[in-house]
Amino acid sequence: MSNAKALPLVEFTGSSVAPCCPPLTERPFTADEAETAARMFKALGDPVRLRLFSLVASHEGGEACVCDISDVGVSQPTVSHHLKKLREAGLLTSERRGTWVYYRVEPSVLAAMGQLLRHPAA
Repeated sequence: MSNAKALPLVEFTGSSVAPCCPPLTERPFTADEAETAARMFKALGDPVRLRLFSLVASHEGGEACVCDISDVGVSQPTVSHHLKKLREAGLLTSERRGTWVYYRVEPSVLAAMGQLLRHPAA
């Protein structure tokens, strides 16, 4: 049993999506905001996980079968471990269809990540 805490990168407020944290340039993070953002960056800080995240995010149709993204230079159990870490961080969602698992990055997650890293207009 994992004691990992899912990353609340976005919060659903009615029909809109609010990012977990303000843009880095807006104001200093609170301790909770910094912890939340650090979990996301930690999950993406591994090259294999970043590559898997990119493969899923850029896959046609916005989702990818594990069978289509498992060739990243590590064993299948290691791919599964990294995908689990990305799910636990709230960066990927998954759905089992028969014997295969399909992964997707929710558009709201990408929007929240972009908002966090947004640079103010000069």
